[in-house]
Amino acid sequence: MSRKKEDTIKHNPLLDLSSLPRFDEITPEQVEPAVDHVLAENRAETEHLIAKDSAPTWESFVQPLEDQEERLNRVWSPIGHLNAVRDSDDLRKAHDACLPKLSAYHTEMGQDPRLFERYKTIAGNKTYERLDVAQKKIIENDLRDFRLSGVELDSDAKQRFKQIEQELSTLSNRFGQHLLDATHAWQLVITDPADLSGLPDSALAVAKQTAEQEELEGWKFTLDAPSYIAFLTYSEHAELRRTMYQAYVTRASELGPHAGQWDNTQLIRDILRLRLEQARLLGFANYAEYSLQIKMAESVEQVISFLTDLAARSHPIAKDELDEVQRFASDEYGVSTVAAWDLPYYSEKLRQTRYAFTQEEVRAYFPLHRVLSGMFAVVNRLYGVDVQQRGNVPTWHPDVAFYEISTSNGEIIGQFYVDLYARPHKRGGAWMDDCVSRKRTDQGVQVPVAYLTCNFSPPVADKSSLLTHDEVLTLFHEFGHGLHHLLTQINYVGVAGINGVAWDAVEVPSQFMENWCWEKEALDLISSHHLTGEPLPQVLLKKMKAAKNFQAAMQMVRQLEFSMFDMRLHSEFDPNGEGTVQQLLDSVREEVAVFIPPEFNRFQNSFSHIFAGGYAAGYYSYKWAEVLSADAFSRFEEEGIFNLQTGRDFKHHILEQGGAREPMELFVAFRGREPEIDALLRHSGLL
Repeated sequence: MSRKKEDTIKHNPLLDLSSLPRFDEITPEQVEPAVDHVLAENRAETEHLIAKDSAPTWESFVQPLEDQEERLNRVWSPIGHLNAVRDSDDLRKAHDACLPKLSAYHTEMGQDPRLFERYKTIAGNKTYERLDVAQKKIIENDLRDFRLSGVELDSDAKQRFKQIEQELSTLSNRFGQHLLDATHAWQLVITDPADLSGLPDSALAVAKQTAEQEELEGWKFTLDAPSYIAFLTYSEHAELRRTMYQAYVTRASELGPHAGQWDNTQLIRDILRLRLEQARLLGFANYAEYSLQIKMAESVEQVISFLTDLAARSHPIAKDELDEVQRFASDEYGVSTVAAWDLPYYSEKLRQTRYAFTQEEVRAYFPLHRVLSGMFAVVNRLYGVDVQQRGNVPTWHPDVAFYEISTSNGEIIGQFYVDLYARPHKRGGAWMDDCVSRKRTDQGVQVPVAYLTCNFSPPVADKSSLLTHDEVLTLFHEFGHGLHHLLTQINYVGVAGINGVAWDAVEVPSQFMENWCWEKEALDLISSHHLTGEPLPQVLLKKMKAAKNFQAAMQMVRQLEFSMFDMRLHSEFDPNGEGTVQQLLDSVREEVAVFIPPEFNRFQNSFSHIFAGGYAAGYYSYKWAEVLSADAFSRFEEEGIFNLQTGRDFKHHILEQGGAREPMELFVAFRGREPEIDALLRHSGLL
């Protein structure tokens, strides 16, 4: 038995860290042995470092610990990624079996007083001053994280903290699995062509292809974003829109077509209860205070004030926008009350009437292959780097492509996978994640590698996938995250790329990249009519720009609703009391929202950002970072969107620095002053 286990480890592609992950060779059976092996190695090496080093330095102590943490991340990254993009029962079991082990390991490391004392020794040593900025920042972050992991607690409290970490890891993972299962369990199959009226050809083609792939008659629509959004926006059948809307907003809840089957209600309360207990163990009044220790914002009050100010500026305008839609639906269609499942439909009708163009008309100019090549051309003009596709790289699906970023002299500085289409067993949404981080080794610099994941409509037959302009924005957004990870010049993993960046600043490079999707010089690079090849016409761009801030205030208050709900949930809600999460959400809506959804809406049960992601008490980060990104782009507006020196400055001061310096310091270095909110208000049409 031991020989067989050793043989499994010996030939396990997850343990080959000399190259890219062998996704074509990874099997669920290899997952747990690989993780167990690395954890055992790391624990043994940690004990060795502690025993041998009574006078620790960066080279003798911190760097080896950094290396072993990076080794674990190299093993776990492809496992976590596969679990998100190629879910299966066997992989899920293997992945879930590792979560408590990883949680226990990280808590042990974070609570080890011997490690803590050695880090304090290094920070107080004369040699500390000879370390560079990145090394000092890592030590500073680690000392903070030791305290936030409970290193100074008594033994009983430490044990309880460790238990909470393990439970939270399991519950958060289960929340995401429930949402994935509930999303893919439902479908709307239409066989009568009369029920398809209003739907664009692009949506119909995908729905037909999806049905054929499953040997179904007719057209299959799902709760994946491209299918759901198209149906709610264009279907002329209100009852069918209601059916799909209700299925979507009751996912993973006690209501809806799968009522109670994957219900996240109790998970939410359990997660909140554990987070509150964890924060109080460390002396914080609530989880939000604990969460803000690693963010730019200084207090809950500061965040609430920021959100309240934006709400006060946008709410009256949002109310006017909603009234306008309701008047339009009444005057033009005789609809006295616009329901939640009607709002996207009549909003699109109003947009078409006012600006004389449709989203489908715009989609024709954004075939995916052109958007990708154009996006790479934009980056080349901004930062002087080249992006080229590379073949013969093992991936997890035939649709996945692999690219390399190189300097003008041909030096490869980054690599990334691109997985852009929605499919079964793939988590919804869009994200960037790190596969490999940059660091300097004895052999040279380790090239960073990223995953770029979206959920666009797949191509039909041999035709290119056509993107909406919103999807183009999404692609640029995620590639902005990717550039932050891939263009770093920091050689220490702990603060290289996106690592160590304050959570409410990590969205700055991503939101920043979206701006080029509105500029003619950039649009000429990324647009090309899929039949004629002509770029986006000036007349259509003029209409798009005129419509850019259509219902911008409604979109603003919707994001503020989510942000305020998240912050209040983690700062004032008592999960051990009699109040419910729904009651808190209702009170936030009364304060912030202009459109109140129906009572059966269970938005919180699918709010994976805060219950299965890293945004707990941090969803406000999107708006917080948008202030910085809008103000950063205003320098390009002043100096030219492809001004070479401005691009080089942004690359040097923001993208290359990773988490080695505080975000405000980096912003001031680029902009010459602290951020101002005016650019965001102007871009959003709120001035």
